[in-house]
Amino acid sequence: MEKRKGNLLRGHLEMLVLATVARGPSHGYGVLQSLEQGGCGLFHLKEGTVYPVLYRLEAAGQIKGDWETDRLERRGPRRRIYKLTAEGRRSLEQQRSHWGQFTQIVNGIVGASA
Repeated sequence: MEKRKGNLLRGHLEMLVLATVARGPSHGYGVLQSLEQGGCGLFHLKEGTVYPVLYRLEAAGQIKGDWETDRLERRGPRRRIYKLTAEGRRSLEQQRSHWGQFTQIVNGIVGASA
């Protein structure tokens, strides 16, 4: 199977990021890595695709970002750690519901079994 680029995922990226952060707090690059691993290496995303989504979700109150405080175990700049908020949890559940309905409709049209 060929790699999928960000354009193909763009309409669903917010839901994918919310689902990733729902699994546990993560920094932006960790979210990117989780998405690529979850896609079995078939999702090829750039940082410039994921970070704006994180910023939009944070501005919408769906995730909360805090600067890490414990850096004793690693070098480098501070990272912003993102956590899902109650609003983000509600949004994710709504998007999952819409996704389920959408896939049922598309599968019905293309003849795939559910």
